[in-house]
Amino acid sequence: MNKLDRDTRAKILQLLCEGMSIRAITRVLGVGKNTVARLLIDAGVACAAYQDRVLRNLPCERVQVDEIWSFVYAKQAHVGSAKTPPGTAGDVWTWTAICADTKLLASFYIGDRGYGCASAFIGDLKDRLANRVQLTSDGHRAYLKAVQEHFGEEVDYAMLVKLYGNEPSGEKRYSPAVCIGAERKTITGNPDPDNISTSFAERANLTMRMHMRRFTRLTNAFSKKLENHVCAISLHAMFYNFVRVHQTLKMTPAMAAGVTKRRWEMTDIVDLVDAWEARQVRQTRLAA
Repeated sequence: MNKLDRDTRAKILQLLCEGMSIRAITRVLGVGKNTVARLLIDAGVACAAYQDRVLRNLPCERVQVDEIWSFVYAKQAHVGSAKTPPGTAGDVWTWTAICADTKLLASFYIGDRGYGCASAFIGDLKDRLANRVQLTSDGHRAYLKAVQEHFGEEVDYAMLVKLYGNEPSGEKRYSPAVCIGAERKTITGNPDPDNISTSFAERANLTMRMHMRRFTRLTNAFSKKLENHVCAISLHAMFYNFVRVHQTLKMTPAMAAGVTKRRWEMTDIVDLVDAWEARQVRQTRLAA
C-alpha cells in the first residue's frame, strides 16, 4: 500500500492541530481527502493509546475540570429532522481535567453531560493521580456524586458556581448571559479558597476550540462521524501536552509534569503512529 513520506504526514498532522480543515489541507498539500481522514484516525487511535499508558502517577496538586460542547452530524434539536442521521448524531460533550501548575491535560472523556459520563471521567482522572489534590469544578450537579464515588474523602473539592444576569437582547443564541459573580462552595476536605478556580480549564477549552476546526461555531466544519471527532480530540491532546510549548512555562505541559524530558516534534507523532500500526500487524499475525 502506498504511504506518504514521513515529513508530509507530519505536515498534515501539524495543519490539523493548528486548526486547518481537511479540505483546506488537501488544497495546500495536494493530497486526497480520504488520505487526510485516514491519517487522522490512525494518529488519534495511536495517541489515545500512548497517553492512556504514560499519563499515570501524575504529580498534580491542583486540578480543574470542565466540559466543552460540540456536536456530531447535527445539533441535538435538529437530529429528528435530519436526513438519515447516524445513531451517534447530536450534542457531544468533552470533559477535560487540567493541572493548574503544569497545564497538563491530564484526562479527557467524550460523551453526553449526564452522570454516567461524569463518573467515567472522574474515575479515569482519579486513576492517573499520584497525590491528594485540590479539585475544582463548575456547578454541574453530576460532579457531586461522581467525585464522592471515586475520591470519597481523599480530596479537597470545591465548586465554583457562576451567577448570571438576565439574557441579553438581540442574538440570544450566540450571546451568553452576563456573569455577575461567582460563589465558592466547599464540598469535601479543606480546599484553599484562593485556588478555587476553573480559569485554566476554561482557557484550555478555548485553546481546544481554536486548534480544532471542527469545534468552530457557525460553520460546516463540524464532525460528521463520532469516530473522527474522538480521534481529532485525541490528536489535539497529544499536540497540546507534548508538542506545543506553553508560553508561561516555556516548555510543554508534559515536560513540566515530568512525563517526558524533551519537546516532541510532529515527526515523533508520525513515528508513534508507525509503531502502533506495526504492533497491530504483529498482533494480527499472532492471532492468525
